[in-house]
Amino acid sequence: MTEQLYQTDSYLQKFDAIVTATDGQAVALDRTAFYPGGGGQPNDVGTLTWEGGSVRVIKAKRRGADIWHTLQGDAPAEGTRVQGALDWERRYQLMRTHTALHVLCGVVWRDYGALVTGGNMEPLKGRMDFEFKTMHKELVVEIEATVNAEIGKDHPVRIAILPREEAFQIPDLIRTKINLLPPQIKEVRTVEIVGLDLQADGGTHVANTSEVGRVRIVDYKSKGAINKRIYLELEA
Repeated sequence: MTEQLYQTDSYLQKFDAIVTATDGQAVALDRTAFYPGGGGQPNDVGTLTWEGGSVRVIKAKRRGADIWHTLQGDAPAEGTRVQGALDWERRYQLMRTHTALHVLCGVVWRDYGALVTGGNMEPLKGRMDFEFKTMHKELVVEIEATVNAEIGKDHPVRIAILPREEAFQIPDLIRTKINLLPPQIKEVRTVEIVGLDLQADGGTHVANTSEVGRVRIVDYKSKGAINKRIYLELEA
């Protein structure tokens, strides 16, 4: 089982690990800071270095209890001690983006009671779908202003890993239209934007909304009778 270092420390840029298995140009590690993708957040990329070699990590993906790292070159042998390093600029942009989307989600839930029906992100831009019957320019302008006001309040962002039974006693923890947490998951990782939002979430985030920067809602579309999509971008 790969120890998921990113779950407790989103700011970890480098780490030491041991190759536990190989499969062509992919390796499993005993521990990793590479996020394997999920919840709309893309996987991390970066490098693995060891005595006598270095290779680019172009993909990280979960397979069962392990996280596999696809390499752009030959893989080190099983048992090799390696150092992993994230493409930190890209990861930090994704952290800012992910937290911005949670601020958006928190505002929309608090002020309009709309559930999330989907979402996706890239560095410094993302989109979320909500259960809105109508969407118009004035509403979008209002949401953008409120999101930026909340970002400016410097809310701390707190991570916790809770037993499933305890987590599901928290009202409104699951903000998505469909509960994406299968029964076999016994622990639930929560992300709290203190004073605004609390969700079950496995991705990486900044420690304070002050790190997000200003957000612009650049477009919105209807994706169905009660499904509206909001696109946002962050300043570099």
